[in-house]
Amino acid sequence: MRRLSLIMRSFTFLLIVAICSLPGGAQEWNKIPIPKLPAFHPQEPKRIELQNGMVMFLQEDHELPLIEGVARIRGGSRAEPAGKVGLVSLYGEVWRTGGTKSQTGDQLDDYLEVHAAKVETDGNADSTTISLSCLKEDFNDVFKVFNDLLRGPGLREDKLDLAKREAFDGISRRNDEIGEIARREASKLAYGAQNPYVRVPEYTTIAAVNREDLQQWHDTHVHPNNIIIGIVGDFDSAQMEAKLREAFGDWAKGPALKELDIQFTPAKPGYYLIKKEDVNQSTIRMVGLGTTRRNPDYYAIEVFNEAFGGGFSARLIQSIRTAQGLAYSVGGGIGTRFDHPGMIQLVMGTKSQSTVEAIQALYGQIDELKTKPVTDDEIKRAKDSILNAFVFNFDTPDKVLRERMAYEFYGYPPDFLEKYRAGIDKVTTADVARAAAKYLHKDQLAVLVAGNTTEFDKPLSSLGQVTDVDITIPPPPGDHSEKSGEATNPEPKPSNPEGKALAAKVVQALGGEEKLQAVKATKSDFSVTSIGGPGTTQIESTVVFPDRMKVDLQTPQGNMSIVVTANLGFASAEGMGSQELPPSQKTETMAQLHRDLIYIAQHADDPAFSFSAAGREKSGDVDTTIVDVSGPGVSMHWFVDPQTGKIVRETYKTMDRSGPVEGETAFSDWKQVEGLNLPFHRDNKQGGQNSSTVQFTSIQLNPTVDPKIFEKPAPAQ
Repeated sequence: MRRLSLIMRSFTFLLIVAICSLPGGAQEWNKIPIPKLPAFHPQEPKRIELQNGMVMFLQEDHELPLIEGVARIRGGSRAEPAGKVGLVSLYGEVWRTGGTKSQTGDQLDDYLEVHAAKVETDGNADSTTISLSCLKEDFNDVFKVFNDLLRGPGLREDKLDLAKREAFDGISRRNDEIGEIARREASKLAYGAQNPYVRVPEYTTIAAVNREDLQQWHDTHVHPNNIIIGIVGDFDSAQMEAKLREAFGDWAKGPALKELDIQFTPAKPGYYLIKKEDVNQSTIRMVGLGTTRRNPDYYAIEVFNEAFGGGFSARLIQSIRTAQGLAYSVGGGIGTRFDHPGMIQLVMGTKSQSTVEAIQALYGQIDELKTKPVTDDEIKRAKDSILNAFVFNFDTPDKVLRERMAYEFYGYPPDFLEKYRAGIDKVTTADVARAAAKYLHKDQLAVLVAGNTTEFDKPLSSLGQVTDVDITIPPPPGDHSEKSGEATNPEPKPSNPEGKALAAKVVQALGGEEKLQAVKATKSDFSVTSIGGPGTTQIESTVVFPDRMKVDLQTPQGNMSIVVTANLGFASAEGMGSQELPPSQKTETMAQLHRDLIYIAQHADDPAFSFSAAGREKSGDVDTTIVDVSGPGVSMHWFVDPQTGKIVRETYKTMDRSGPVEGETAFSDWKQVEGLNLPFHRDNKQGGQNSSTVQFTSIQLNPTVDPKIFEKPAPAQ
């Protein structure tokens, strides 16, 4: 009956909306009498505390013959070692998949599936959880599985290996979605890059976790005095209490957890840029450090957030999206969390061509709070929206139970839920104006923009100094790469006679040592066609060996240039000025130069380079010999036709948008160029998948090169 009543109330509301939408009805909406909201008295769960410190909440709900439960254990990823970030995530998975001491996780799967039951585990920033869900009649059997996992998990090695492989896959794909990238990097700006709340797992930190780490975590944290258990469903509270006391009453108390000293070091106000050339819209986040729900301003902040950046009637939506048409979505406010500061965060999505204009519009809305404070009508609308939605957040016993458990976990008063509605009711217009003036200052915000800079309406630097954000994914252990993507050559294999002989044969096939050594620069025209990408791009590349390269690209958005030297790395576009390249892109561009066939062949007799034959492999129809090539800034494999000395293909480490991958280039269409024999067609792969084809139309040797083309242009006045 309780849920039927809620449905009827929702239907009545929709009926009123429908009536108001009829001709003549819209003008009369404010005459409809709205009854006062009834007093809010949620069904309170029964709280029980055992002598060993375990706290239990029991919430009866006899509507369906189901029982659900969850144990929340203090201690989460914010407490894991910096060198093993991801440990709690792995633990949260292997805790369940690894089974118990007596049953494997696969055996548990089979058993629970037959009974239409679930037992699941998880981990987050401040806790880990284990939950159950089953039919009332199966509770005793399912609870035994729950208890066995809680107190004696198997944490099997094979399941840890599987979880780590899945984690590696997640790391490799974490730069796929621009929204997720912006969320992650904005959090780092608000809290500090090394803050435990925003650290992300890397290949190395996941690889560092072993089974002993998982067991140690469990032994350190899973003690009754660190656990809060909630049970909701079709049971008798007295009988359930007796069962839980029997199961947990004799469990010895463990040592108290050490209090964490977490420092919050927000980034300096300014502009932070993530360059994403594969998107046509910008994601913008203005962030700063927020506050907690213990703050006396909490209720005023809640009302302000709803009025300023909450629903469709909020200022940001009405102005920036509806009136100005500058945003697909826009919103946000002053963030609050239970036990640590939330984030001040204003979020907006806009087309690339309105990026700077949209940022200025958002600034305008912040400024307008001083000259046009939030009005009484806006406050009333915000409070009505909050309070009308409030009941639906706690309209079932299980929602009330979980909220009550949260207050217990974070040390809030038991009646915090009841006080919320009264606190919102008491907020005045003056309270909201004071909160806005106290917490929201545009000159204290870090502004993160993720988007395609070649399409921006103006350079982001027109607003102020810009800092590039490097989102390169550090490589897995054994990849011999730094975070920036630069190859740090492992101990190379020393040259062997067969490798040296093949290197000499490659030199002869390319045109001979004398002609190769005479080459100081090249200028090439070619087209690059991306497989499954935006199409074909025309490129002109000028290289001066050993460390200068300029690449000019013709794009639909206009011409663009990229310049890399030993000391510089920048990109420039017509009418857009220049921007520093992220370190990873600069390093990868230099690596491409050093993989050049001419450059490596020029060092065939250089003692700093090694050429080691390392077996045979079929490349198409050719039986090739593999030659490991190593040198300063170079680590790759040639696949050489031992009959002709031609390099059929080469493999190397490179970077794509998701991080380090295995790159491969196959050479064909060899042509004579001023005495050298060079490939005019190249087929590229990344991660084993076809990625692009390159077709050269011309290659010049030793062209006249103006050294000024490698200089960064002066900023426009």
